[in-house]
Parts: sequence; C-alpha cells; structure tokens
Amino acid sequence: MIKTNIKGVDLVFETSKSLFSPRAIDLGTLSMLSVVEFGENEKVLDLGCGYGVVGILAAKIVGEENVVMLDIDEEAVKLAQKNALLNGVPGVKTIQSDGFTNLDEKDFTLILCNPPYHTDFSVAKVFIEKGFNRLCIGGRMYMVTKRKKWYKNKLIAIFGGVQILEINGYYVFMAIKKSSTYAKVSKEKGKKDRKGGSK
Repeated sequence: MIKTNIKGVDLVFETSKSLFSPRAIDLGTLSMLSVVEFGENEKVLDLGCGYGVVGILAAKIVGEENVVMLDIDEEAVKLAQKNALLNGVPGVKTIQSDGFTNLDEKDFTLILCNPPYHTDFSVAKVFIEKGFNRLCIGGRMYMVTKRKKWYKNKLIAIFGGVQILEINGYYVFMAIKKSSTYAKVSKEKGKKDRKGGSK
C-alpha cells in the first residue's frame, strides 16, 4: 500500500509485485504530473494506467465522470478500479484494452502516458498515432520517457511540434493537436498543392 500526496491531493494505492513500480510512485510519472495543469472541463485519458495513479489524481481534480483509465493488463485494470474506490472516485471508467482497441470515446482534451520505453517503439508508435486521433483540436498529449530523440521526432511528425522538459533525468513531452490530420500529411499535401498551383 502506497500513501502519497500529489498536487496537494492525498491518495492511497494498493499495488502488486507484478505491476510497474509497485513500491513507490514512479519518478517519471511524478515528473510528468509536476508540469501537467488540469483545467476546467477536461476530458482525460490515462493511457497505460497501471494501478491508476494518473487517472485517479485527474478524477479527484476534474471529476470522475471526465476520466478514462486504460491498460492492456487485467490485473492493472482490476487494481485501478479498486484504487478508484479507495480514493472516493468509483465512477472513473476503467477499460482493459490493447492500445485503443476497446475504447470508443474520443475528443479527449488531455492524454497522459508513461509508455513502456525499455521495449521497441511499436507500442509508443501506436499510442502517439492513435492518441492524436482521439484528441480534440487543442487537446494535449503528455508523455514521459528516458529516451529523447525518437519521441521528439515522432511527436513532431504527427503533431507538428513538441515541447520538451528535462526533469529528474526524464524527458517530459507535451504536444498539442492543432489540425485534424498528421503534420507530415499536411506538409506533404501543402507541397502538392503548391506544385499544382505553379502550373
């Protein structure tokens, strides 16, 4: 059992040895949360929620009805549900899903993610590309990793830009969705349009 206070909110989490960071809240997650501002009327997706730290904190701030937690791991989902109950936000929607497969909702204003960065980039690639499609225009994606170059390049290719902060040895990325198409697609279309206009 972990007792903690994040952003002035007292929280308690039951954990499991088989899940990520069972003894204490992961420093990467805390680094990301230190720079996230939860505004009014947010619709938040905790992508890869683990035992529910990010989503439950968000629910305490923006309301349980405005938060979805998602993880591929059945045990993580069960613990996240249990922890939501423990922290007084039982109405948080918690979904077991491989990526976005079982998630119908979209128009999130905020997607928060601490991806599995010790593996190849296939999971992160799906999270970034599909996550973009689930954000509303003006919506933000935050990611925290130990790696910089690949994430920077990928987020710029999809979102058109990214802000990067280095905190506690982690990189916290924040990208804003400014159009309905990937930046690289818009750029290529723009080039074609310009070529067409010069004939």
